[in-house]
Amino acid sequence: MPRTALDPLFTATDAPGGFTERHLAHLLAAASAAVTVPGFLGRRTCADTLAALNRLPTAAYDLARVPTPIARFGPSLNDYRSPAGELDAGRYWRAAEAARISWQRARLRPDPVALSLARLGSAWGSPVSPATIGGRPVFAGTLREINEGTLLHYDDVRREFPAGLFDQETVAQLAFNVWAAVPASGGATTVWRHRWDPADEQHRHSYGYLPTSIERCQQVSLRPQCGGALLFNPANFHQVQANPGQRRIALAFFLALTTTGQLITWS
Repeated sequence: MPRTALDPLFTATDAPGGFTERHLAHLLAAASAAVTVPGFLGRRTCADTLAALNRLPTAAYDLARVPTPIARFGPSLNDYRSPAGELDAGRYWRAAEAARISWQRARLRPDPVALSLARLGSAWGSPVSPATIGGRPVFAGTLREINEGTLLHYDDVRREFPAGLFDQETVAQLAFNVWAAVPASGGATTVWRHRWDPADEQHRHSYGYLPTSIERCQQVSLRPQCGGALLFNPANFHQVQANPGQRRIALAFFLALTTTGQLITWS
């Protein structure tokens, strides 16, 4: 069997100096696989975030939809999507407001979400704004504990809500994670050089896909580091490796480039 040719651009970049406009542009343009920044958050901020998690209301995903147990704080828009790809707005806005109040009461200083968005905005050259729906800003910044891994999947808000969702028109999407707790082993995020194709539906499994959908596809794997940040394009198939018996806790949100050149965020 002939060896699969490799894309020389599909590599992970370690950026000790922080994210730059070039990093974000290459990821948005599919000219890079991932960018990691070690020490993005200090250990004190990570410890404060973990302490706050114990005070925040957390819930598990519905196991009928997400078969691996994942605890999280904060609503994700996809949790409120109907089978027809529409948002259950009433439930979502109630959950978003409750999460905002809980986050404010946690009184994290510095606020790791605000700090992360400010640094990403500085790299891009303009502030990151919340995505809006009917003029209302959505919630951004979930905390998720993923210890038993995830299914192979992709994220693309334009496919999840094909009739449109945000007031802003988006061009490309990125996923941001920064780890507040990491396991001694396991827990890596693997990103494949493969985007959804209609033929992938024969490999569908629950919300994700079977490994047969990415056979022989190029990949990169990123080990989590406490305080380290990861930015990648989630339209590529990706998966989190299990780390049973250990804690892997990350702050996460999405970014998107709009047709006006701005970055918006949501969870």
